[in-house]
Amino acid sequence: MIDRRSLLTTAAAAGATLAFAGPVIGRQNADAELDAMLQAWFDQDIDSAPETATNLGLDRGARAGLSSKLSDLSEAAWQTDRAKAVERRRVFRAFGGTDGLSEAGKVNHAVADFRTETAATGAGFDYGSVMGGGRMGPYVVNQLSGAYFTVPDFLDNQHRVEDAAGADAFLARLSAFGPALDDETARIREDAGRGVIPPDFVIDLTTRQLSALAAQPGPDMAMVRSLERKASSLGVAGYGDRAARIVEAEVKPALARQIAAFEVLRPQAVHDAGVVQRLPDGEAFYAHVLKHWTTTTLTADEIHAIGVEQVAEISASIDTILKSQGMTQGTVGERIDALNKDPAQLWGETDADKVALIASLNRQVQALQPLLPRVFGRLPRAAVEVRRVPPAIEAGAPGGYYQGPPLDGSRPGAYYINLRETKNWPKFSLPTLTYHEASPGHHLQVALQRETESLPQYRRANGFSAYNEGWALYAEAVAADDLDVYAEDPLGRVGFLMSYLFRAVRLVVDTGMHAKGWSRERAVDYMAASGAKPIGAANSEINRYASMPGQACAYKIGHTVIARLRAEQAAQAGFDLRAFHDKVLVNGSVPLAVLEQLIREG
Repeated sequence: MIDRRSLLTTAAAAGATLAFAGPVIGRQNADAELDAMLQAWFDQDIDSAPETATNLGLDRGARAGLSSKLSDLSEAAWQTDRAKAVERRRVFRAFGGTDGLSEAGKVNHAVADFRTETAATGAGFDYGSVMGGGRMGPYVVNQLSGAYFTVPDFLDNQHRVEDAAGADAFLARLSAFGPALDDETARIREDAGRGVIPPDFVIDLTTRQLSALAAQPGPDMAMVRSLERKASSLGVAGYGDRAARIVEAEVKPALARQIAAFEVLRPQAVHDAGVVQRLPDGEAFYAHVLKHWTTTTLTADEIHAIGVEQVAEISASIDTILKSQGMTQGTVGERIDALNKDPAQLWGETDADKVALIASLNRQVQALQPLLPRVFGRLPRAAVEVRRVPPAIEAGAPGGYYQGPPLDGSRPGAYYINLRETKNWPKFSLPTLTYHEASPGHHLQVALQRETESLPQYRRANGFSAYNEGWALYAEAVAADDLDVYAEDPLGRVGFLMSYLFRAVRLVVDTGMHAKGWSRERAVDYMAASGAKPIGAANSEINRYASMPGQACAYKIGHTVIARLRAEQAAQAGFDLRAFHDKVLVNGSVPLAVLEQLIREG
């Protein structure tokens, strides 16, 4: 059995702490020096990541030229980034410790310490993308990442078309799409030469999605329709036709070349997904991604054991509720499976059904809003909308994800739900997903962080998966227990507990597949048998963990730490829940070790 207190101790050993790290003789204005260094790095990163600049609303003014560019995805750019990560770690270490820093400066220092250390470690691996980023993993292109996956959705939903210049910038970015694909295709081949080839099922999923995109007529692509609609509303016509011509002449040939590259690799691919057994320096690679994603030094064995323990605990709680509802026959997984298939719990699969489903979730978001002041002292100004994952990428996309508002608040936050098969979302499970992705989960935390002007820009814009996902999972319990949203809905509470079961199962299957030699099929069977997900969704989830090892472990590890901190604080006299939440949120997203110290010592 894993003692939860030992989990926190292990998290604190991750290297990012607020402790004094050594004297710096005679240093003056330490906060200003640190801020100048970290802001300069942030500015460099923004200048080399035009999509991020647009997402944050920073592609204006002096950076307006970024609005017509895409990131450089070439091998040369990647090698430059590797060298930059190593150099930044050297410079950060030369800066020294926390002497002379304010309390806020010490937090910034601790965050930068963790970030530079893990980025430099990741730079030591000569494949994949392991220095950070939202889709960090061993394969440059897969069913969850790559220009083919991100650029069409980005142009459709984030690129601004406010005037003819914005429409022209769209076309420029569309012309950069083909070269970006070709740069990634070259990296696919380079990595294959280093012995890094995605598993066969990942290649199959990826080529299927690439082919689906390539098969769409240019004028019918969502991004092209979006451009035409926005440009026409401004009184400028013809942009849709121009975009469609670029798609046909430049983008589709590049898609075909990427498909061909995967087809060449497919006979060399194996079915085994585990990175420890199969990739160069695989054991060190998996340890690195676990540290990056969980912001702890927990080993694969420790995470696996935590998952096994929590699966048993949560299953017992679900069992109690199901029995109270007269569902007594079979295992917990079998009874949940029956509930998942109950026609009364299923949405239809027509487009009209899916429009109605999205509308119902937006109503749910609005209904919770008046309750939030009961448990939060600060709430974000930005609104949040529920949207459907674009059908062109839904086969490989995760079940749901959140897109934060820009720093200037000019666009609302958005929670995307994958409606490829609505049977993956029985009605009793949907409220919890919405509380996770919108409020009081991701939207409340991310939007608040981006609106907190006391944080430096480089902190407002960035975050850590263990904190962000741990908060969103913790927020599900805030809705369930503190706001009592399931008071008259026992099956809704089952849906809430299933969400926790699902994240605990992730700890078991991710470590099982990557460190313990589990086959993909064993991982799928374990998830489906637990009742955490129906078989179709379980297949998609395990495919995700194959392509992004370690990331799925961030959720339950982060939640476990935050929940433990709350329990510790609640045991003290004068505990105030609103004050606790504000204390957790006020410093933005930080490594778990830093959060522990802020809560315990603040």
